[in-house]
Amino acid sequence: MSKPPADWISLSEAADLLASSNVHFTPGTIGRWARTGHLQSIKLGHKRFVRRSQIRGLLRPAAEHTAPEDENLQLALLD
Repeated sequence: MSKPPADWISLSEAADLLASSNVHFTPGTIGRWARTGHLQSIKLGHKRFVRRSQIRGLLRPAAEHTAPEDENLQLALLD
């Protein structure tokens, strides 16, 4: 299977990216956020991919978010 474009990462890669900043969520939790529409995602075959930029956006303080949809992303995930 070919790799998705660079901005799309697997759920495991997303969990690893968060863990590298000492924020720990399982790939299953990230997948649930994607399935419920809190994160943009695509599904190729049986694998789901999320946007690297959105995962990185979770690591920035809310005051640093520039896009209006990013502003509420952190809070929406905790609902």
